[in-house]
This record gives sequence, C-alpha cells and structure tokens, in this order.
Amino acid sequence: MFHATAEAYGRHRPGLPDEVVHLIAGTVRGLRCPALLDLGSGTGQVPAALLPALPQLARLDLVDADRDMLQQADLALRPLLAGRAAAFHPVRAEEFTAPEENYQADLVTCARAFHWMDRPAVLAIADRVTAPGATLAIMGDGSLWTHAAPWTVALRELIQSYLGAERRAGTTGAYAEAGRRYEDDLAESPFGDVAEHHFPLRRVWTPDQVIGYLRSTSFARPDLFGARHRRFETEARALLEDRAAQEGGLVEDGVFDVLLARRPGGAR
Repeated sequence: MFHATAEAYGRHRPGLPDEVVHLIAGTVRGLRCPALLDLGSGTGQVPAALLPALPQLARLDLVDADRDMLQQADLALRPLLAGRAAAFHPVRAEEFTAPEENYQADLVTCARAFHWMDRPAVLAIADRVTAPGATLAIMGDGSLWTHAAPWTVALRELIQSYLGAERRAGTTGAYAEAGRRYEDDLAESPFGDVAEHHFPLRRVWTPDQVIGYLRSTSFARPDLFGARHRRFETEARALLEDRAAQEGGLVEDGVFDVLLARRPGGAR
C-alpha cells in the first residue's frame, strides 16, 4: 500500500513525542538485555526513537511487508545501533514467526499501523513470541485527513475533488474504518490488562512539510493522481499558503494515544 512512498515517509512523517518515548522505554528499563519487536515498522521511527533512550536494548526485529520501507529503516538505524543486533523481516505482521528457537520479545510496538492489520491474528502471534511479562504498545495520532482544523478540512476537500469523496487506501480502493476499538480487540486477547495514555500535541506545519507528508500517505500518494499530480500539488500549495496567512499558521492540535497492554498478572 505504501510502495514507492518510503523516501517521503522517512522524511516527512512526524516522529514520536518525547513523552511517548519515555513512557514506552520505561516498560523495559528494569530489564538487562530486552528485545524489541516492531510491527508495521515503516521506516523505523519507533526503534530510532527508543534506541537512544534504551542503551541496554540488545535486539531489534522490524517487521514490514514493504522492502523499500525496511531499507529506509536500515539506513536510519545503522548509525544508532552501536553493535546491537537488528533484523529486518519483509513480511506482513500476520505472517511473522519467531526467527530462532527460544526467541522472546520483551516489548512489542505498533505505531500508526494496527488499523491495517488482522488484529486478532497479530495479537495471537504476539502471544506466541513474547516473554511472560512483555508489554504490547499500540499507538497513533490520526492523520491530517481526520483532523478537523479549517485548513485540513479545505485540504481534504481539494483531495476529494480529484480522487472522489471516499478516502482512498492506496490502489486497493476505499479505506474501511475499523469496526471496533483496539481496546475491544485487546480485551479478547491474552493482553487484556490495558492502560490508556493520551498526550496532547501541537504541530505547526509549513506548506512544504504538508506536501511532503501527503506524498507519504495512502490517501494522497502521487500515483493516485496520475498525470494530474503536479496540478494537484500546485493547487494544494496555493491553498496551504493562503490558509496559513488566514489562520496564523497551519496548526494541528491533536492527541497521541498509547495503549500499553500486558497479560493479566504479568510483571510490570
């Protein structure tokens, strides 16, 4: 779904807030040599954020079906590894298997990707490949498509004027909203002990940053527009510059949500 967007994804997707990094790092800080399993890794934003905060992190496994994404992740992580082991698995999260006998992850992360997955299947796999006291961290912050500021509404309407009213999901058709909450999926999984954390955030975008971000998305990637993409970007840039002047900047006030899930009775 994100084929050919890896470079834009790595350059233009916002990273994790510091508060989120500290929260997730704290779940394994007492462990001597923890192992991290990152599902739907994309360009490796979660491992890249956690490595400086967790010098004791001993092993990283990154899972993503897109090889271009993992190649970008490899380039981003290489300067941060300092001899620590990292493996890249070009498979869907639902297809991941333990890479070796006795493999156990202490922390499983999934950022901005759980909605694309067969969630019960992924949770069953996580149960098979994690240590008894492992933490599963599912996190995200929505997208500019769902944000309700006047400038994002106008931008979405422009996209719809080119691609139709339904939100696109790459070349697979329209985006299908999840039928249930992540909390409900977790409640029916072995990871039923769930703590919710919500971090308010404010981002101020430039028109160039928004254009780059759109190139990385499933709903406005360049190939969806075909020969009309250059015209779209010209119109989008003009709209964003006008809205920035009218609204005092392209401000996104949102929330970064984190669910920390463990097996009931598991060590914290």
